Amino acid sequence: MVIKYELIKEASDSNARLGKLYTPHGVIETPIFMPVGTQATVKTMTPEELKDMGAQIILSNTYHLYLRPGHDLIDEAGGLHKFMNWDKPILTDSGGFQVFSLGDLRNIEEKGVEFRSHIDGSKHFISPEKSIEIQNALESDIAMAFDECAPYPADKDYVKNSLERTTRWAKRCKDAHKKPVKQGIFGIVQGGMYKDLREQSAKEIIDIDFPGYAVGGLSVGEPANIMYDVLDFTTPLLPKNKPRYLMGVGSPDYLFESVIRGIDMADCVLPTRMARNGTVFTSQGRVIIKNAQYARDFGKLDPECDCYTCRNYSRAYIRHLFKAKEILGARLTTIHNLYFLIKLMENIRNAIREDNLLQYREEFYKKYGYIK
Repeated sequence: MVIKYELIKEASDSNARLGKLYTPHGVIETPIFMPVGTQATVKTMTPEELKDMGAQIILSNTYHLYLRPGHDLIDEAGGLHKFMNWDKPILTDSGGFQVFSLGDLRNIEEKGVEFRSHIDGSKHFISPEKSIEIQNALESDIAMAFDECAPYPADKDYVKNSLERTTRWAKRCKDAHKKPVKQGIFGIVQGGMYKDLREQSAKEIIDIDFPGYAVGGLSVGEPANIMYDVLDFTTPLLPKNKPRYLMGVGSPDYLFESVIRGIDMADCVLPTRMARNGTVFTSQGRVIIKNAQYARDFGKLDPECDCYTCRNYSRAYIRHLFKAKEILGARLTTIHNLYFLIKLMENIRNAIREDNLLQYREEFYKKYGYIK
């Protein structure tokens, strides 16, 4: 099997677990946060900078790369790794979430989804087979099955029909996969906020037998307590000997709570998007660096951080860059936010290893300002 998961340790104080994920481009220590490189680049970052801060795997987007520059061009370049000069693992999403979020610009049918490009309005069609064809051309280490992500809220009949279509599409994705020696496919469990539907979806997707499984359709606008409740129920349904990926979460609290519930992998555009808007994670909570109170603050973004930004630049300088609309400001905050989450996950792995994850969470939350 091209993707293999090794369970190293299960926590004694929660459902958290320590593991290793073996891929064609290297071994990943889990649990892990994956920076998002939507268009074959993590915004403002070079691959060398990502490696230096400890990034083990990045995520790229099938929908965007299909539209621009085109998967044929990337295939001609030798695949996504070569095209973007990244020699570590890459996960590509299926394009499903982006297509479904187009709203009035798309039409879902059993064969696939017809949609209009957000770039120029041109018509396109992505089926499960087409999604896998694109991902085969990209040659990511992990491809995702094409699924339908139900919105929140959604009525039960809609969600049931949606998850059953996701199952049929997952089978078609596996059948269409032409590079099983180079690339693994993860199936996606749907079912909205309905536990019986989550159980149905998990059983159906597991029966298809993928090398890894994702929990989809969460962090789509539902309250945090509902997401945690669904995760509490869903994660134990997934096989212990395969990786578990929660799609689309990236705030410190969501990462802690996901890992505690048995999740191994997570991704989100949140840290890079926040950074470009001038908001950073720190050990004492979020800082909006554009605020006037930092105009003469010559301390670093986070007194406890040793990232490149914090070693070299002050809050006052970074605020100046944002006020002057200088690109360097967004680069420096992006470096910090990604380092913060990568370091957080490293600390979480160490806490699992030492059997004190819940204690570490409590200490982190107290300093960060979360109320538990």
